[in-house]
Amino acid sequence: MNCKICNHATQKVFELKLLNKYMVSYYSCKNCCFLQTEAPYWLEESYSSAITSLDIGLLERNIELSNIISAIIHFYFKKDAKFIDFAGGYGMLVRLLRDKGFDYFRQDKYCENLFAEHFDISSLSENIKFELLTAFEVFEHLDNPMETIEEMFNYSDNILFSTRLIPKNTGNLKDWWYISPQIGQHISFYHLKSLQEIASLKKLHLYSNKRNIHLLTKNKLNPLLFNLITRTNVAKVIDLLFNNHKKQLKHQDYKKLERILQLK
Repeated sequence: MNCKICNHATQKVFELKLLNKYMVSYYSCKNCCFLQTEAPYWLEESYSSAITSLDIGLLERNIELSNIISAIIHFYFKKDAKFIDFAGGYGMLVRLLRDKGFDYFRQDKYCENLFAEHFDISSLSENIKFELLTAFEVFEHLDNPMETIEEMFNYSDNILFSTRLIPKNTGNLKDWWYISPQIGQHISFYHLKSLQEIASLKKLHLYSNKRNIHLLTKNKLNPLLFNLITRTNVAKVIDLLFNNHKKQLKHQDYKKLERILQLK
């Protein structure tokens, strides 16, 4: 089995029982340290619920990420542009970011849009290039990472995403909590070298806090500042300082929804 990132040879490193019944092999790339499962034949069963009931940190994570995104947009991107959340789930993050005043839209092929129904990519009348694409807790789910990353770049030249990096101590990697064998949805795991390989292949700059938040972009940025503003507490303060008086989109969105409902 070759690496799905750099196409180099891999070696089998361990097996785990997924969904409490399937013995699955995991392979590590000798070049970029990307970790992948064997062909994931169990995915349909594992996605019987688009967002697993075990993800009890979903609400807190979306609130924290909305502050980080707000801080990053403030320092690096055009605030009045359009943005897209890729594989945006129930639309919760989109709603939070619209409430902060950012013109955000949601894209997701598999999950029902509950919180941002009329701010979906399907609501736009034309294809546009977004200022920034966010993809949080998505990369570890990708069966064909490079193919999906290419799809993301069709939407934007800048991809801000979260995924936990493979820990430095790989001796007990099969016990790493992020693999989540009881759920079976995490099938791709990235080392910092894996992300650097992606950046090199796409001729982009990579910025990472070396934990969980990463940015692929053509722009040259200050890596120390990026590392600072991706800290949860720092991002929260920046969001309060710079976006406290920013025009929210709640009222505007409510008026739009009123017009849509009147036309039905």
